Amino acid sequence: MAGLAAAFGSGAMTNSIAELEDTKCIFIIGSNTSEAHPLIATRILRAKEKGAKLIVADPRKIQIASYADCHVQQRLGSDVALINGMMNIILKEGWEDKEFISERTEGIDALREMVEKFTPEKVEAISGVKEQDLRKIAELYAKSEVSSIVYAMGITQHISGVDNVKSLANLAMMCGNMGKEGGGVNPLRGQNNVQGACDMGALPNVFPGYQKVGDEKVTEKFEKDWNVKLSRKPGLTITDMFPAIEEGRLKALYVLAENPMLSDPDLKHVKKALSALDLLIVQDLFLTETAQLAQVYLPGVSFAEKDGTFVNTERRVQRIRKVIEPLGESRSDLKIIQELSAKMGYPMEYEDPSQVQEEIARLTPSYGGITYSRIENDGLQWPCPNEDHPGTVYLHKDKFTRGLGLFHAVDYVPPDELPDEEYPLALTTGRIFAHFHTGTMTRKSSALNKEVEKGFLEINPKDANKLGILGGEKVKAISRRGEISIEVLLTERMDEGVVFLPFHFAESAANVITNPAFDPVAKIPEYKVCAVRIEKIDEKKEG
Repeated sequence: MAGLAAAFGSGAMTNSIAELEDTKCIFIIGSNTSEAHPLIATRILRAKEKGAKLIVADPRKIQIASYADCHVQQRLGSDVALINGMMNIILKEGWEDKEFISERTEGIDALREMVEKFTPEKVEAISGVKEQDLRKIAELYAKSEVSSIVYAMGITQHISGVDNVKSLANLAMMCGNMGKEGGGVNPLRGQNNVQGACDMGALPNVFPGYQKVGDEKVTEKFEKDWNVKLSRKPGLTITDMFPAIEEGRLKALYVLAENPMLSDPDLKHVKKALSALDLLIVQDLFLTETAQLAQVYLPGVSFAEKDGTFVNTERRVQRIRKVIEPLGESRSDLKIIQELSAKMGYPMEYEDPSQVQEEIARLTPSYGGITYSRIENDGLQWPCPNEDHPGTVYLHKDKFTRGLGLFHAVDYVPPDELPDEEYPLALTTGRIFAHFHTGTMTRKSSALNKEVEKGFLEINPKDANKLGILGGEKVKAISRRGEISIEVLLTERMDEGVVFLPFHFAESAANVITNPAFDPVAKIPEYKVCAVRIEKIDEKKEG
C-alpha cells in the first residue's frame, strides 16, 4: 500500500461516491463491485438507468458485467497492455483532451512513444481482447462528456500493481477526466477503515497524512509534539517482515486486526516464519488462525463498543459511537495501546478519543480542520486544512499536488508465474458476496454462513470435461507452494484455462497455493495470478 500511496496520492478515491450516479461513463476494471462493494454498485446501476455507459474489464463474467455496454475478459495480469491499447486508439483517433494535456500535464511524448507499440493486434495477442472490443471501450471512455474509473484489488494485487494504477491515471489524464466532477480514478478500499489506517501512518515509510519518514522538518515536528526521538529510517512492509524473521532480524511481531495466516500468500511459509518468532502478540475480536499461534492474545472490541472515527474510501472522516460497553475482558484498541505504551515507559495521556482527533488535526495538514464538533452528522472529506474549510469533494480541481500531472510511460510486464505443462491452469482469487476478507466476522454469522458454507473452485465446463471432473466433485488444486482439497463448481463465468478460488475459507485456504511474488514498489503480493494443476481425488486411495 505504501507504494500505491506514493504512486497515486493516498490510494483514496479522487472523487466522491455520490458522483458516480451522475457521471456519463463508468469504467470498472479489477473490481467485482456488486459483490464486494454492493452500495457503490447501487450508485453505478442508478447511473446506468440515467443513461450512463458502463464498461467492465474483468477476467470473470462477474454479476455487474451483465449490465455493461461492453464487457471484456482480459487475460490475468494483462491490464497494462489493455490500457495502453486503449490509449493507442485514443491518440490515433484524436479523441484525447488536447487542452487538458497541454495546460495541466507533462510527459505525454514519452507516453505516446510507449503506447504506439501497443497496437490492437499486439494487445489481442497479450490480453485476448479482440480489436473491435478494444476500440469500443476506448471510444466509450474517451468520447463521453465525463468518465469515471473504478478499480479494486484486481488491479493492485499483481507484481505490476503500481504500473496498473499509473496506467489508469494516464488514461484519465489523457481524456481530461481528472479534477472534474464525475471523473477521476477511484480505488474501492477493501476493508473498513483501511483508508483511515493508511492516513494515520500505518505504513512503513510515512507519518500521519503521508508525511515522509526521513523528512527532517516533518520528523522534528512529531518529535517535538510527542517528546520522543524518532527514527529517520522507513520500516518494513509485510512482505519484507517474513524474510526478516527468517534471517533473525525480526524477533517479535504485534499483529492488530490482521490475519496473515489466511490472508498472506504461501501460507506454509507464513506459518514457518510466525512460529520462529520469539514473541507473537495478536489483538483481534476473535481467536483467528493467526491468534492461535500467538503467545499473547489481546481481545479487542467491535465498532459498537468504542468511540472514534472511521475514514471511508472517499476520504470521508466519520464519527463512530459506543453503543454498548466492551464485552468480557475486551478493551478498545486505544485503551490497549495506551496501557501497553505506559508499561513500556511512554505514557499516552488521552482521556477521550476526541483528544486523539485534536492531535491529528494539529499534526496532519490534510486533517487540520476536522474536529468532532464538525463531524457530528455527515463527516468531512480531506483535505480539510482548517476549520473554515468545507472539505474536498473531489481532488485536483485546479492543479495536481505536484503542479503538472505527470504521464508515466509504462511497459507491459507479464505475471511472475504463467501456466506451463506441469501447471497448465491460471488461478485467480477474490471475494464473494456473503463473506468478508478472512471470514473472521462473517463466518461467525449463521445467516451469512448459510449463504455460502464452504469454499469452491470455479472452472470452465470444457476444462472440467478434459480432466474428467464433475460438478460438486472434490479435487486437489496444486501449485508449486502446496495443495488444497476443494469442491468444483462448473461455470462459464471463467474462460477456458482459468480457475477461481474465494479466499475466505480456512479449510480450503486459497493462499496455501498463491504466489508470494510481489510488486517491487508497493510490495503487494500477486494474489491474482499463479499457475496450478487440478487432479481428481482417488477416494479409495485417500480412504
